[in-house]
Amino acid sequence: MGDHTRRSLLRRTAVAAAAGVAVHQGLAASPASGAPGPAWPPPFGPIRVTPDDPRYQDLVQRRYNLRFEGTPEQIRVVGTTDHVVRAVQEAVRAGKRVAVRSGGHCFENFVDDPAVRVVIDMSGMTGVYFDPKHNAFAVEAGATLGEVYRRLFLGWGVTIPGGYCPEVGAGGHVQGGGYGPLCRLLGLVVDYLYAVEVVVVDRDGTARSVVATREPSDPNRELWWAHTGGGGGNFGVVTRYWFRTPGARGTDPTRLLPQPPASVLTFEMEWSWEGLGPDAFARLVGNHGRWFERHSGPGTPYAGLYSELLLFRRQSGRILMLGQVAGANAERLLDEHVAALSAGFAPPSARTQQRLPWLASALRGPGEDPGRWRLKTKAGYLRRRLTDRQVDVVHRHLTRDDYDIVGGTLSLNSYGGQINAVAPDATAAAQRDSILKLFYLVAWADPKDEARHLRWIREFYRDMYADTGGVPVPGPVNDGSFVNYPDTDLADPGWNTSGVPWHALYYKENYPRLRRVKARWDPRDVFHHTLSVRP
Repeated sequence: MGDHTRRSLLRRTAVAAAAGVAVHQGLAASPASGAPGPAWPPPFGPIRVTPDDPRYQDLVQRRYNLRFEGTPEQIRVVGTTDHVVRAVQEAVRAGKRVAVRSGGHCFENFVDDPAVRVVIDMSGMTGVYFDPKHNAFAVEAGATLGEVYRRLFLGWGVTIPGGYCPEVGAGGHVQGGGYGPLCRLLGLVVDYLYAVEVVVVDRDGTARSVVATREPSDPNRELWWAHTGGGGGNFGVVTRYWFRTPGARGTDPTRLLPQPPASVLTFEMEWSWEGLGPDAFARLVGNHGRWFERHSGPGTPYAGLYSELLLFRRQSGRILMLGQVAGANAERLLDEHVAALSAGFAPPSARTQQRLPWLASALRGPGEDPGRWRLKTKAGYLRRRLTDRQVDVVHRHLTRDDYDIVGGTLSLNSYGGQINAVAPDATAAAQRDSILKLFYLVAWADPKDEARHLRWIREFYRDMYADTGGVPVPGPVNDGSFVNYPDTDLADPGWNTSGVPWHALYYKENYPRLRRVKARWDPRDVFHHTLSVRP
């Protein structure tokens, strides 16, 4: 599932806590792929792995979040849509709970639930190619974002504006909306989604594959719409996406998706916590929020600037900001941004920057592998800067000394720009006038530390939204939460006392429409988890 910030923030938090590409241009992996050409090489799989198989332990390991590890009866590694149909059909007939994994980066136990008996592993479906039948680029659900960027760019000089972490799988990332460093400039990934192939289960228990497009005449169009931000694990198993810019004309693939910038200016800077009292901290965070209030509308000249302001616990010793700026005038735009943040405060104590070819930056992501940790995350959107009360809460929880928690962080991630040029009901991604996305994280290694770390982040989050029942109820300042940073506490009345249900925080007014899609395409509720759309 989801998204670019996770790897960056986890890497930084973990450090604190520890004190020749093959370009597919139309060669199909199987006849079911929809691409032209012979079915060679033959498709990967299918493979059935059970607990006594030496491959089992590797397949149940998480990429992120060691809090959860599943114990399914079998894992089905698939290579074609037909493989998926057969795997789902067998699970339904046997009455086995089924879940699907592409990249394995979900923060909650939606796949690693003890009730899940069959896991469909999409890692064998990694094709990325131009499909003339749909006049669009096909991306199979098991492809990682890095593979997608590399193949689209080297093959045709185009891209989609996906996440910062190249290891994240396309399957869940796209369904949750998909955002990353180019989104302020180009919009969300789902703004380019033309079609989706989904394995669904009919009311009589029959599994089949369906292709749904954004064409107004398509009788399956609502199923396409539900996958433009409706979240993973809700309607069926996505096997393939197709992407094309809305309104694009002709059949030249190089003109059917946006071209990325030739290069980007990557940067990292830091401020020391030493001597950083509440007033100075408030100045920095306030300057940051005011800047994004001014520069987050569609068409802003700063649309190419993407940043993450990482507010670490004081024990880490520093506050970081990292990101990238696209465009020929990137150096000037970054200088102006830093000057605005430093007004009445202080310039960064350290600053590094480097201009890189775009693809090199996209494949590098925010840094080296973060390691393996236990995690709890939370999220929120901001329509305007944090209130003074919220800034005080942030400072208090980052500096409180009654818990010895180094690995706790709040990241303020840039948002808006072209994202906000789209109507909130045009896609299932409803937050279309926000300026910042908030990502809360706590990471630890020892299982015995779980209770106190969970308590810290839950209290922090509750206090941030004390005016609205402990959760970011949509209003003048806050605008709900991000489904690709799922948080089951939102469905817990002990932590959500707002009277506003979890689904209103993720989907707002789009939820009734998602329920209608669920009722039609998954009437038996085969695909479900704690925060899934209810039929």
